[in-house]
Amino acid sequence: MAGHNDNLLNRLERELPEGLLADSTWFKKNGYSRQLQSHYVSAGWLEQPARGVYRKPRGMLSWQQAIVSLQTILLGDPHIVGGRTALELQGYSHYVPQQTKEVHLYGPHRPPGWLSKLPLSVRFVHHNSRKLFRNDPITYGISSVQLNVLTNTGASNDPLQRGLTYQPWGQWDWPLTLSTPERAILELLDELPQHESFHQVDKLMEGLTNLSPRRLQKLLGDCRSVKVKRLFFFFADRHGHAWLKQIKKDQIDLGSGKRMLVKKGKLDRTYLITVPETLDAV
Repeated sequence: MAGHNDNLLNRLERELPEGLLADSTWFKKNGYSRQLQSHYVSAGWLEQPARGVYRKPRGMLSWQQAIVSLQTILLGDPHIVGGRTALELQGYSHYVPQQTKEVHLYGPHRPPGWLSKLPLSVRFVHHNSRKLFRNDPITYGISSVQLNVLTNTGASNDPLQRGLTYQPWGQWDWPLTLSTPERAILELLDELPQHESFHQVDKLMEGLTNLSPRRLQKLLGDCRSVKVKRLFFFFADRHGHAWLKQIKKDQIDLGSGKRMLVKKGKLDRTYLITVPETLDAV
């Protein structure tokens, strides 16, 4: 029995990178009993930052480590970093906060409960990715055959046209999977007007000068939300980015009828949405 446990401990050294997290389900699936998990904690080989989740002791726990763990070790229910957080991480925000307070996550299901119980100073905000995009790559699994963000290769001629990319993070360059700017801006627009400011989104959109029209065409075609698509073209028209000329707007379903987004707002007659009076309608 001692030899068996030694083998398991050696395997744990190989399969659980220092600092990353694994939950009880992962340990059980890989042959580690609850008693053995408790023994590892007592012996100092593992620490338990929240109930049912473990890591090798290695410095301070960060939110990036938690998300990388979900994306690489606990692949059963993947989540990506999206929306405002993804734009900030890729340098597109006109104002980057000194300390991240919210991390916006997109996935087909809610993340595990232990994520919000970790001793971190951020709040994780979950968004159901299936509601926004018809052909959502997150539902395939991050390392699926259809799209492998670790190598940026997949079945498509444009590996990133579905809107996922990754950033190397930390000492070991762990791959943090996140939305491309093209996908992230659509995710952000979905938060208007309840959770985002028109003026902040306008400033963000102004800085998006290098978006991929091919990727945008695909994402806009997949997007379920008429509101998001109309807002996207409203802001794109305002700033007249060069990539806008390459998008085939007639292939995008913009629905019909008016959409009141702001009470007592001004109607934009091109896209039939109400916007704040302080924004000049096209």
